[in-house]
Amino acid sequence: MTASLNNLEWLAIVDETGHLPEQLQGQVGVYAIFDQERVLQYVGFSRDVYLGLKQHLVRQPHLCHWLKVQTVERPSRTALEAIRDAWIAENGATPVGNGAEEASWNQPINVKLRMTADEQKKFDAAADAMAQIKTLKQVARRVEAEILESLKQRGVQADIRFNPKLKEEGLLDLK
Repeated sequence: MTASLNNLEWLAIVDETGHLPEQLQGQVGVYAIFDQERVLQYVGFSRDVYLGLKQHLVRQPHLCHWLKVQTVERPSRTALEAIRDAWIAENGATPVGNGAEEASWNQPINVKLRMTADEQKKFDAAADAMAQIKTLKQVARRVEAEILESLKQRGVQADIRFNPKLKEEGLLDLK
């Protein structure tokens, strides 16, 4: 049975001790993510809600503050999609994370889009593919450091590790 989004309790994505809601580790469910003003930003589902939240927090740290969640005992993709769709309908509008900004919530971070002008010049002037990979890794490390600093400022204590192999492709995603 689908719970109304309005009837679910508010949870902080990052609690006062800097942890994500650990009770959601390994839980299958549907979750709604809200910004600091409790405006709905994204509705998703995952076979491990905790890992899904961690991924979204890394991709959208400034928009992930509050959470409402419904765990499902016997999940099916159809049931999870039905809950997600009901919550979006209840909201009255498609959240940006489920519309125009969906890729930024669900896909690895593309560091090429965050290159400075100098980094772009260095990348374009690279003599060969290895030099380009080196530049991409440097950019990925810079963007990773910015993300980690942003999370540190929020007091996040969760272990955040990025997949090192993706950095040479110019992508950041959790390991």
